[in-house]
Amino acid sequence: MAEQLILEGKSREERYRELYPQLRALLSVETDRIANLANMAAALRQTFGFFWVGFYLVSERELVLGPFQGDIACTRIPYGRGVCGDAWAQGQTLVVPDVESYPGHIACSSLSRSEVVVPIYDRSGEIMGVLDIDSQEVGDFSEELDRPWLELYVGLLAPLFP
Repeated sequence: MAEQLILEGKSREERYRELYPQLRALLSVETDRIANLANMAAALRQTFGFFWVGFYLVSERELVLGPFQGDIACTRIPYGRGVCGDAWAQGQTLVVPDVESYPGHIACSSLSRSEVVVPIYDRSGEIMGVLDIDSQEVGDFSEELDRPWLELYVGLLAPLFP
């Protein structure tokens, strides 16, 4: 795959559908974890225009900032704190329509209004990190559309975490 995306879909669902095979191809030719995480973050931000897209990787009992696209971010997030730490602790994707109403939300940016966080699993089922996406719009993410597509995308990362 060339270093450019080909996206013609107008709706978010069409763009998710078009991006998937391109991401799969892009990730299949590179074995470096950081390079692949960086390209996935860039592809998601470029395709959807999200405010912030990035990864936090497990390091002992914290999530440590990994590759991302967007403004400067929180560097470390404790296990079970904020949306990212809770997604890690609960082992499930969290879709937060309004971060202002989320108990214990960690505000890395006051411009973030909604968030979705997807755990990244290795081949044995252990959580190795999370994909974190923020939007400046309240209610920008849905359980029905964004969650399944983003979980599918994150599934492409399992081979990077043997």
